[in-house]
Amino acid sequence: MSDNPQSKLSSLKIDRSQRRRDQGSTWSKWWIILGILLFIGFGAWRIFFAAPAAAEVSVMRVRVETSGASGSAVVLNAAGYVVPAHKIEVASKLSGRVEWIGVEKGDRVKQGQVLVRLEDDEFQARVRQSKGNLAALQARLAELEAGSRPEEVQRAQAQLEEARADLEEQRLDLGRTKELAAAGVVAAQDLDRNQARYDAQSSRVASLERAFELVRIGPRAEQIDAVRGQVQQALGQLEYDQTMLASTLIRAPVTGTILERNVEIGEFVTTSFVGERGAKGYVVSLADLDDIQVELDISQDDFSKLRMGTKGVVTTDAFRDREYEGEIVEISPEADRQKATVQVKVQILNPDELLRPEMNANVAFLSDEKPSPGNQQPAGGAIRIPASAIRNGQVFLFVDGQAIARQVEARRTGSSEAEISSGLTGGEDLIVDPPEDLADGAAVVRKAP
Repeated sequence: MSDNPQSKLSSLKIDRSQRRRDQGSTWSKWWIILGILLFIGFGAWRIFFAAPAAAEVSVMRVRVETSGASGSAVVLNAAGYVVPAHKIEVASKLSGRVEWIGVEKGDRVKQGQVLVRLEDDEFQARVRQSKGNLAALQARLAELEAGSRPEEVQRAQAQLEEARADLEEQRLDLGRTKELAAAGVVAAQDLDRNQARYDAQSSRVASLERAFELVRIGPRAEQIDAVRGQVQQALGQLEYDQTMLASTLIRAPVTGTILERNVEIGEFVTTSFVGERGAKGYVVSLADLDDIQVELDISQDDFSKLRMGTKGVVTTDAFRDREYEGEIVEISPEADRQKATVQVKVQILNPDELLRPEMNANVAFLSDEKPSPGNQQPAGGAIRIPASAIRNGQVFLFVDGQAIARQVEARRTGSSEAEISSGLTGGEDLIVDPPEDLADGAAVVRKAP
């Protein structure tokens, strides 16, 4: 071991080059970590902020239109909604509290079936009161119509005969008194007294004769007619009260299906609508779902193609493989100025249980004329789509959440539709009204119907 002091001092020096190497390695690690964090942050920003939101689009299924069973060609396609021909809101004829409900939404009911019962204690009391009043008046009428009883006639006759006998006795006394007064035997006062008794008895006899005659012939016709009128009035009141009592049972006016139940047990119903939180104006709504229609708004430009009785083929978005026969049964007498449309209703001639009110429906209206041999529709049928779906000679299809552009050849057949000659074969999901900035491959979502 060397004892050289210089060598010992050399061994104590700090190696600065090694320190610089260690610091460089540490900074390299921090730069790598920072780069990774920036990359992750940029990716998250792209996902949550920079990525464009998927546009909502309306989608329809492309259909190949074939001729009708009669060989008629399709002249117009229109979209609308299934509606009941007659929707009835069943209301109460009187106000009262709901005591019982016998139906739920979707139940099928028959005409006359009890749907709701109201409290009826007050109406039952009125019926009992009217029955008692009628019975009393009927008994009074029967008494008058039967006339006087034989016992009453005999009693009146006996009283008359007794009065006549007393009158005869008074006549004899008066005669004797007159003779005695003329002879000066009795005073003039006695004569006056007997004369007064005779006159009074004469009046009593006349009164009893009239009473006897009334008892013998019975009541007057006017009395009987008056009581008979009172009986009719009481009978009418009873019938009215019975009608009110029967009205506490709210029945189905037609056979149909319950679309909505508007009340609960304990709620108060009235004859006029008050509001959602107050008394209810109707208890249920129902419709006959065997009598349904499609309601459509037809553009005024296409309205000339239709008339009352025009046939059509009805399809729904829910059941695209089912077709129903239809016929125009109602055309609105006035147009809608804002929408430039005319409302048309198509009666569905062969409905089934699959159809529901407010479903989306499409109607292919058929021509009344059969096509001539030189103007036959191609065997594959025609494809008509809304003209608004075409952008610069191409359409967009909805495929797995993306808008896929496709070139088509089309010609206009009306202000709102076009016929496709190439580019579509049927069965595709077509974006009906694509946004102006929609690009091929853009993310899209189907708009809720």
